[in-house]
Amino acid sequence: MSNLKFAYWVPNVSGGLVVSKVPQKTDWTFEANKRYALTAEQNGFEYALLQTRFIASYGADKQLEAATLGAALATVTEKINLITAVHPGLWHPAVYAKILSTIDQISGGRAAVNIVSGWFKGEFTSFGEPWLEHDERYRRSEEFISVLRRLWTEDKATYRGNFYQITDAPHKPKPVKREGIPIFQGGNSKAAREMAAKVSDWYFMNGNTNDGIQSQIEDVKRLAKKEGRTVKFAINGFAIVRETEQEAINQLEKIITSADEEAVEGFRQAVQQAGASSKEGEGMWANSSFDDLVQYNDGFKTGLIGTPEQVADRIIELKNLGVDLVLTAFLNYDSELEEFGKTVIPLVREKELQRQKGAAA
Repeated sequence: MSNLKFAYWVPNVSGGLVVSKVPQKTDWTFEANKRYALTAEQNGFEYALLQTRFIASYGADKQLEAATLGAALATVTEKINLITAVHPGLWHPAVYAKILSTIDQISGGRAAVNIVSGWFKGEFTSFGEPWLEHDERYRRSEEFISVLRRLWTEDKATYRGNFYQITDAPHKPKPVKREGIPIFQGGNSKAAREMAAKVSDWYFMNGNTNDGIQSQIEDVKRLAKKEGRTVKFAINGFAIVRETEQEAINQLEKIITSADEEAVEGFRQAVQQAGASSKEGEGMWANSSFDDLVQYNDGFKTGLIGTPEQVADRIIELKNLGVDLVLTAFLNYDSELEEFGKTVIPLVREKELQRQKGAAA
């Protein structure tokens, strides 16, 4: 069994990773993100996920564009894989395929992409783009991925879809790896799961209960098997690692009691245009409470809160459920990103090794 992978949210938007007025030592600037990326790859993280935002939401009033920052970080890092998030509808896939191939060339094959079907209506309508219904957004994303894959693998690509059409389109240079660039996506709804099964390599999950995690994994695996494919699974988790469990719990309580109520409420209203609007009402954030939304991808639910040993045990539990990658976020990136890499990741590796030895005995 392969080792679980670790990723971190790149704080390329202001306001940190919680919608709270609690003090955060986390910076959104290029210089800070260069420092974080180097720290991460030196301390056991294999992936960095760059957020895509164009308009202030949940307090993020400044945003660095994901692909541009990804290209810049590619020049100062050596090992870490850079996942740039993108909204179909705001980019043409043929143009974005070229952007990703360029990052892949710059980085020596470390580019990846996260396809974000979209939850923030204003981010489309204020730019003059139509706001599609929930399932239509996923159908567009599926076509977006299909165009990417064709351009990356065919000499001249032709595609005819409802949203995108290309004709004898060349694409050189190709990505470094013959199979192209790894494709991530998020979602929870039926439409998201079906899309992942058909076209994506990785399925990102918001924080959830064990039952919720297992249900999603089993369903996507079943759907992917029908397509003759396999999909890997990643989960979001906000990490609060302290010397004692009580210190970690106290920190969580401070974050929630200091929540920016106006921003959380604005976020809640915006995401109702996303998950809860799916036909079956089972999309992302459909069952999120106010406290959950203080971390905007339900990261508290994942349970990465406690001592290093407790958090490492929880990560092994997630692995046992079928999780292949844990995406982490922190309150104070200036210290906690490195601390997690030095204390938690080595414990996880030790526990994985113990399991492997036990399985071989």
